[in-house]
Amino acid sequence: MDIWSYTQSGYREEDTVTNGNRFLVGNGYMGYRGTMDEWGKSEFAAVNLAGVYDQNGDKWREPVNAPNGLFAVLSVNGETVALGKTTAQKHTQTVHFRRGTHSRDTLFAPVRIRSERFVSMAEKHLLCSRLTLTFSEDCQAELLTGIVTDIWDINGPHLFNYTYQADSILLAEARTGELNIPVAAAQSVKAGFDCAEKRESTETGVYRRLSFNAEAGKSYVIDIFSAVFTGLDDKEPGKQAYSLCQKAAESGFESLLSAHRAAWEELWQNSAVELQGCDEAARALNASLYHLHSIAPRHASALSIPARGLSGQTYKGAVFWDSEIFLFPVFVHTEPELAKTLLRYRIETLPGALKKAAEYGYRGAFYPWESQEGGAEGCTDYNVVDVFTHRPVRTYFRDKQIHISGDIAYALWRYYEITGDLSLMREGGAEVILQCARFYLSRAHSRLDTDKVELLDVIGPDEYHERVGNNVFTNQMAAHCIACSLELPELFPDSSFFDDLIKKLDYEDDFNLLKKLLPLLRPAFEEGEIIEQFDGYLELEDCDLETVRGRLLDEREYWGTNHGVAAHTRIIKQADVIAMMALFPSQFSDKTVERNWRFYEPRTEHGSSLSSCMYALTACRFGQPDLAWEHFIKTASIDLEGGGKNWAGEIYIGGTHPAANGGAWIIAVLGFAGLSVLNGELTANPRLPSQIKSLRFPVTLRGKRVCVTVTHDGWTVE
Repeated sequence: MDIWSYTQSGYREEDTVTNGNRFLVGNGYMGYRGTMDEWGKSEFAAVNLAGVYDQNGDKWREPVNAPNGLFAVLSVNGETVALGKTTAQKHTQTVHFRRGTHSRDTLFAPVRIRSERFVSMAEKHLLCSRLTLTFSEDCQAELLTGIVTDIWDINGPHLFNYTYQADSILLAEARTGELNIPVAAAQSVKAGFDCAEKRESTETGVYRRLSFNAEAGKSYVIDIFSAVFTGLDDKEPGKQAYSLCQKAAESGFESLLSAHRAAWEELWQNSAVELQGCDEAARALNASLYHLHSIAPRHASALSIPARGLSGQTYKGAVFWDSEIFLFPVFVHTEPELAKTLLRYRIETLPGALKKAAEYGYRGAFYPWESQEGGAEGCTDYNVVDVFTHRPVRTYFRDKQIHISGDIAYALWRYYEITGDLSLMREGGAEVILQCARFYLSRAHSRLDTDKVELLDVIGPDEYHERVGNNVFTNQMAAHCIACSLELPELFPDSSFFDDLIKKLDYEDDFNLLKKLLPLLRPAFEEGEIIEQFDGYLELEDCDLETVRGRLLDEREYWGTNHGVAAHTRIIKQADVIAMMALFPSQFSDKTVERNWRFYEPRTEHGSSLSSCMYALTACRFGQPDLAWEHFIKTASIDLEGGGKNWAGEIYIGGTHPAANGGAWIIAVLGFAGLSVLNGELTANPRLPSQIKSLRFPVTLRGKRVCVTVTHDGWTVE
């Protein structure tokens, strides 16, 4: 088995959407779905842009898809040749993880079409494709290629007032409807043979037709280059796209591919995990890291990763808690500068969090559950559509999942603990922590007849149970955030920085109140107890997962909300108590973790790709890595196998799964290898399952890259 690529043979129409995710290529600035060269909006071809959003009317806001400049469809003797419409004698599609490319090889009766495509990791605005056409008979051939502007959108369209330019470089320019942001795509072509060329523009785009007399047995190579710029990049995005396409054609495909592959190789040098013993697992882990690298915003100084990466517009292209809890750990250990980029996004979007808290009558920072540009809240009050009535259902993700602020404070503190770098704290991280703690101070409930302080009317990670009291994960995150705020002065003992910050925020009274609040809010746990997920959880119906699944009348039903099949049972969506134990390992004994694991795991539907990672990590920590193995395979292979839910009620939620991609690394390195870094000191506590002989991986520690090797006999560091 080639652990550095994944190939699928044959064609099935029902795989179109999944393959678009599975075979994605990207560079963090944009992602190109794994579709055929000749496909369009009906096959969900898309160039998804990072950080550019638009709202069409009263539909959900979502990221903008750019015009597709790699479109190319072949006609032979006047007949269009296209997969799905023309019978293919043979077809394969491959994603190459190590070099970051996508290829296809399709044999039709008159012609063999091969292509290789990449979104340049060396030049963020550039897409490149090489088509190789080999004919089995003499014929008249015509290749229609250009920039398609009739593009796939879920809640679009988003681009309006197109203008076209059709000279040696094709150019399409438009503006978004909501914020009037310019978006431009250009295309240049380099043919390795003589052909006649005609150019045209239509309602669907701007094109060129390359006509030639094809000879049997001869191959014809066409290189296509496309560039995408927006008004967020430059005042004249069209001019920049045009110029880059000129330069790309001059440089040539091979030169651009070489630079792209070199950039990818550097990424792998910093992150590749060599897993010996199971090629299937090694390939799945490589695939997970490939997808993470393809969507990481290395081009930006303050940007995060959406919940579905750059695979499409689902989840509104929003940033969730996934970024801090499941993605940040990978990068803080392998690319600390990229980890800072993710956290700077939260620092720069603090005004949005302050605004949201104020809208609900609270002080401090209440971060968006679905964060878009500037910290705008993308989550609506009606996030699910009932499959029976087809009406929107009131959900409470937006206003009750208050653990999000604590999750962000958690990641900021972990960055400092692991790297020792105080720069983020000075750049605004300390202010974020203080404002998040202020929010919990404002949000906490106390009673006149008791000194108990509670966080009521919340939703924890288990979203099937809404508006509960004292969800332990939420309480623990809030308490940790408050504890971090109280420890901040110790980080700046010889500086006026913290005193000045307290004055700026008028925080002295709040600081004193937080000291009183912390011991009242911090959860207390007894050794070996089953920790109740929230008040009254253990009073709910205790039935098994299959019983609840059997109550579904439609497979697309949402399990939560008041009338969901799981809402009044102990069946939960994903790790909740176990997630808390995974993130705060020093606070729980192995005995307590194992007892809770064995209680909650059978009651967990794993209805989110975030869930299995936490169960695997905690299983390793109480010395049962073989219990973690199935969860590891499920997590790491999710985008290869096409796992995960595609529907929440009537809402399509398909796409890649960055949180699971990050979770695969977390299980392998923090779970199986037992890696821990604190105050610059690296340790490992290997818990390898029987399927793995050894793990070898790099860690960037205080500016130096070290390599850790773990076997069943121990571990070494180079």
